[in-house]
Amino acid sequence: MKIILDTHIFLRSISQPNKIEEKIKKLIQSLSNSIYISSITITEIMIKASIGKLSIDFNPVKIALKSGFELLEYKGDDVLLLKDMPLYHKDPFDRMIIAQSISNNYSIITNDEKFKLYDCKLI
Repeated sequence: MKIILDTHIFLRSISQPNKIEEKIKKLIQSLSNSIYISSITITEIMIKASIGKLSIDFNPVKIALKSGFELLEYKGDDVLLLKDMPLYHKDPFDRMIIAQSISNNYSIITNDEKFKLYDCKLI
């Protein structure tokens, strides 16, 4: 299975893995799954760090790769879905991750209830 981790799940997986449900941990650790960190997640982390909403002392790209995750670039085809996507969720980063998952037919691991309002595969 191909799975995108939402930003909060990625951050928790590298800083507080004991706070992730056991079922989710098993999916993330399973070698039969490809786990992706979107370039949108890296963008969100860096923007929030630059405006003081998040304090980080690590390189999120390096830690993602070191953790065994794959980086997923945000492509033009992913962006096109945003035009007609309903505005159920106002967070632009989350909307981009949702569009990316739909465009690529990947699942998303998130705790954000608003993702359920979209036609994306959730875990």
